[in-house]
Amino acid sequence: VQLQASGGGLVLAGGSLSLSCAASGRTFSTSAMGWFRQGAGKEREFVASISAGGGTKYYADSVKGRFTISRDNAKNTVYLQMNSLKPEDTAVYYCAVKASAAAAGRGYDYWGQGTLVTVSS
Repeated sequence: VQLQASGGGLVLAGGSLSLSCAASGRTFSTSAMGWFRQGAGKEREFVASISAGGGTKYYADSVKGRFTISRDNAKNTVYLQMNSLKPEDTAVYYCAVKASAAAAGRGYDYWGQGTLVTVSS
């Protein structure tokens, strides 16, 4: 099982970026997926999650209204659209998948390698 995240980069505050995470190794249409991030010197934190069917989504309070998670099960890919970016969004962003179809809760068992997002003020 592999998760390949991409789309990170350098952006000015107020700008947008779109992250993608392509999964391979098995079908993920029955698995919830999520995005997490880890800033320098900080612990990894939850950003957003989406249920297997895409109908249920959760967001961290810090990104609500600015980030949107979505998925395309035909492509085994999950996306994170990030708008109105702030310097505090600077972090390495990781995608993850879990065996459960439910977006809520823990239990992520596979993780991608991460993609760096840097927001300059």
